Amino acid sequence: MLTSRVLLGLGSRALRRGFASDAKAEVTALYDFHVENGGKMVNFGGFMLPVQYSGLGIAASHLHTRKNASLFDVSHMLQTEISGADCLSYMESICTADLKTLPPNTSTLTVFTNDKGGVLDDLIITKISDDHLYVVSNAAMKKQDQQHLLTALDSHKKTNPNSNIKMKFFEPSERGLVALQGPKAAEVLQKLTDVDLSKLYFMTSTEATVCGCGACRVTRCGYTGEDGFEISMPAIKQVDITREIMKNEAVKLAGLGARDSLRLEAGMCLYGNDLTAETTPIEAALTWLVAKRRRESRDFPGAETIVSQIKNGTSRKRVGLIADSGPPARHGTPIVDANGNEIGSVTSGCPSPSLGKNIAMAYVPADLSKNGTKHNLKIRDKIYSAVVTKMPFVPSNYYNKPK
Repeated sequence: MLTSRVLLGLGSRALRRGFASDAKAEVTALYDFHVENGGKMVNFGGFMLPVQYSGLGIAASHLHTRKNASLFDVSHMLQTEISGADCLSYMESICTADLKTLPPNTSTLTVFTNDKGGVLDDLIITKISDDHLYVVSNAAMKKQDQQHLLTALDSHKKTNPNSNIKMKFFEPSERGLVALQGPKAAEVLQKLTDVDLSKLYFMTSTEATVCGCGACRVTRCGYTGEDGFEISMPAIKQVDITREIMKNEAVKLAGLGARDSLRLEAGMCLYGNDLTAETTPIEAALTWLVAKRRRESRDFPGAETIVSQIKNGTSRKRVGLIADSGPPARHGTPIVDANGNEIGSVTSGCPSPSLGKNIAMAYVPADLSKNGTKHNLKIRDKIYSAVVTKMPFVPSNYYNKPK
């Protein structure tokens, strides 16, 4: 759930060209820590964040995450707390999740939708209790998400005048957020927390003491396809906690470059590239985000369009592509037919460090979306072959609750 219209994996110089002036960017509590550790800082979504670290390339950082554990600064994400007796009904009025039947301390990925069924943003909602929600959404959509939440709250209170909903948007100067990802993440974190992580399963969450700080929230989730955790903490404690985590030799710092290639291998969407306000969850092959009860109640924005697409299909579909040769297909690369006519386009793409091949996500006509279908990528006026492949590109390694 990383937000940018500029593809990572291009190197820090290209990234700098894609963003606004550094003078306009905010910093997280870990900014000086990143610089101290050789972070190559770029303006990403309005925040100065490391794209990579000196002495460790993006591919090496990526592979380290797959084999060991890496720590990512994700404090640029918008953290929001919502409380009140009717907060579930309020949030269900603007997203596609079934929050009312979600167990306490369980998290779910969902989307805000518009009246046409398009995705306004993707976000993770943790239901702490029936009257308390914790929400993490995308940094570059921060102002839009805040306004969307506030406008919806105003509408909710007009029809529910006795509503006692309260909302708190946390600034990075108040709450920090780090992601510890990789097969050794649990082993590393277990030594630093009072929570029994063997009982904390994928997409569950709990309050916790981490490195002696008792005001933390640990959620078992991430954006890499690996086991891992997102740890929310007071910003004033973030440097101390990060230093403690980094004392473990299994952990290395990782930046935006590795985060992007990891999420792409895991088949996860990037808002602004793979998801937009003109893309429905069904076109994006994310039908599972529309909960069964919500399909029946049809009480979220764009429900009629989305339910109709579930029943009747769509004209286009998001797919995964693998190319054995040629340069990587980046955002906007045309997909053409045998006559050179454009029939689709790539939304994300990069070399896959795990596979040693180029991978991409793209939207193509639904009748040409079957696994094994061959497509032509037009890159710098040359044609390269790619094949539709099932996602994720590499197996996921989540710590799921036994069935």
